Amino acid sequence: MKRAPARRLNVARESPTARKTRARAIARALARAYPDAWCALHYRTPWELLVATILSAQCTDAMVNQVTPALFAEFPSPAALAAAPAARVEELIKRTGFFRQKTKSIQATARVIAERHGGEVPDTMEALTELPGIGRKTANVVLGTAFGQPAIFVDTHVRRLANRLGLTVEDDPDKIERDLQVLLPPKEWTAFAHRLIHHGRRVCVARKPRCGACPLLRWCPQIGVKVSA
Repeated sequence: MKRAPARRLNVARESPTARKTRARAIARALARAYPDAWCALHYRTPWELLVATILSAQCTDAMVNQVTPALFAEFPSPAALAAAPAARVEELIKRTGFFRQKTKSIQATARVIAERHGGEVPDTMEALTELPGIGRKTANVVLGTAFGQPAIFVDTHVRRLANRLGLTVEDDPDKIERDLQVLLPPKEWTAFAHRLIHHGRRVCVARKPRCGACPLLRWCPQIGVKVSA
């Protein structure tokens, strides 16, 4: 007896309730597949995570993790980094790429934190995005990962997977963030983002995704959908 093919989902016609049901099934499947998935950047404090996140632009987390121990050993605080010779900072972070611009960014951020926030990274979206060069994505990484606040950070992996999975039809990161916030309870936002990134790096890669190994296959509109779980 032939098995009936899985039905394809027309995302544009999916009801908000059905999409929310499917999103929560996806979140549960990710939790089962990657229960321990978390931030791949190494950090001990919100300050270290903030700097590491800035350095991770156009660079692998693995490379950032190789660079930051020496950087933080030599310049352990925002005040110390702000006062450091730019040439020395450039030397320490050179392997992350775009090192001159990144040096300007982390030193400018360090200066503001040292002078206006007493050397402590602020813990609100408004204050974080007022720091030089800090956008919502970086702010959300810090708020969700270091401060434990509900936060969805939309990097290239989250953007790709949210669209592939039919959880949004948007391309703008801020709009994607809002769409995902509607679909999941706040307490799940941060873990969901980390797990989606983890999945995007290992299975649902940009080119030739490994669909045969995907734990989300049954809810993916690219293949076929089963909304109950």
